[in-house]
Amino acid sequence: MGILHEDVVIIKPPDKQDQATVITINCPDKTGLGCDLCRIILFFGLSIVRGDVSTDGKWCYLVFWVVGKPSTQWSLLKKRLLEACPSCSSANTLIYLPTELQPPKPPEVFLLKFCGHDRQGLLHDVIHVLCELELIIQRVKVSTTPDGMVMDLFFITDARELLHTKARKDDTYHRLKTVVGDSMVSCDIEKVSPDITACSVGPPFIIPPEITEHTFNLEMLKPCQSGSGQSNHVSVMFDNSLSPVHTLVQIVCRDHKGLLYDIMRTLKDYNIQISYGRFTLKGKMDCEIDLFIVQADGKKIVDPSKRNALMSRIRMELYRPLRVALVNRGPDTELLVANPVELCGKGRPLVFYDITLALKMLNTDIFSAEISRHMIGGREWEVYRVLLDEEDGSSVPRSRIEEAVWRNLMGWE
Repeated sequence: MGILHEDVVIIKPPDKQDQATVITINCPDKTGLGCDLCRIILFFGLSIVRGDVSTDGKWCYLVFWVVGKPSTQWSLLKKRLLEACPSCSSANTLIYLPTELQPPKPPEVFLLKFCGHDRQGLLHDVIHVLCELELIIQRVKVSTTPDGMVMDLFFITDARELLHTKARKDDTYHRLKTVVGDSMVSCDIEKVSPDITACSVGPPFIIPPEITEHTFNLEMLKPCQSGSGQSNHVSVMFDNSLSPVHTLVQIVCRDHKGLLYDIMRTLKDYNIQISYGRFTLKGKMDCEIDLFIVQADGKKIVDPSKRNALMSRIRMELYRPLRVALVNRGPDTELLVANPVELCGKGRPLVFYDITLALKMLNTDIFSAEISRHMIGGREWEVYRVLLDEEDGSSVPRSRIEEAVWRNLMGWE
C-alpha cells in the first residue's frame, strides 16, 4: 500500500476571504510529529483556529484550519511540512511502510556580520528579512558604539540549505540592502564550526532574584495583577473512565500564539502519544482541547504521580509559555525573555522577531541584545537579554514595555 507523494500534505485555500485555509496531512506517525508540524506553522506566522488529529499508532491523519498574513508562501510551507513527515522527504512517487528513518544531519552554521548606522527599528527590520528568507537565528550578539554604529553578529542556519552558495549569500545581501537602505554599511556571511554554538549552557551571568524565584518557578501559578494583560485562566482535567485504553485530557484556556505548539511540545518531551485530538476555538479567545493519549508503552496514565506531574506541566506551559521581566542593570533597564527549549534542542520560533517588533512599535531603542541558553531549574532555557536605550529621556513606562512585549508574544492585540 502506498499514497501519492502530493497527497501527503494538501493545502486548500478558503472559499471566502474571512474563512480559514485548511491544511490536511496524511502520513506515517511518530511521537512528537504534531509538535514538529505546529512549530513549522508557527514559524510561518499562522494561527491555528481549529484542529483534528487521529492515529492508529502507525499512520496519522491531521487537519489544521489556519489563518494568517496574505504574504504567506503556501508552496514553501507545504514543502517544510512534507520534510517533517516521516518517509516523506524522499522524491519517490509512492510512500511505503515500513521505512527506516535516517537521523537528520546537523545543519551548517553561518555567521552573518551586519554593520550599519543605528536607527530606530533597525534590528527588527534585519530580523524580519532573515525570517522571510528562512534563516534561523541560533545565537546573536548585538552592540551599539558611542558614535551610533551597530555591529550585529547572527549565528544562523539555513532552512533551505543553500547559504553555502554565492547566489544565496548575494540574495540575502540584496534583500537586507533593499529593506534597511543606507543604514547598512556592510554585510558578510561565512561558515563557522557548529561547536561554536553547540554549548547547551550559556556563559554565566547574574540572574536577578525576581527571575529565579518567580519567572522560572514552574509551580508558581499565582494570578497576575489586574490590567497586566497576562490573565490566562487554564483548566486541565484528566479522565481515565471514558476509554479502556486512553487517558482523556480536557483543556480549557485562553487562546494564544502557538497554543497547540506548547501543548504538543510538552507531550513530546514527556514521550506521550496522541491517539485522537480535537482543538476548537470558542468565540475569539477561549479554546477547548480534548486529547486521548497513551504513554510510550501504549497504556493509559494511571500512576497518580505521573498524571499530576504532566497536568502541572501542561498548566504551567499554557499559563505562562514564556517568561518576561524588566530588571535593573545599574542605571540601565534590561528586558529578559525566556522560553523552555525542547528536549531535541529546538527553541520557540519568532521570539526575537516579536520582541523587537513590540519595542519598535513603542519607539523604544535597543542598545544591545544577546541570545544564549542556560540550565535553570533542571531545564534548558533560551534567554533573550535586551538592554534598552533610554538616553533620549523619552523612556516608556516599564509596565507598558513589559505588557506590550508579553501581549505581542502571546498574539493578544
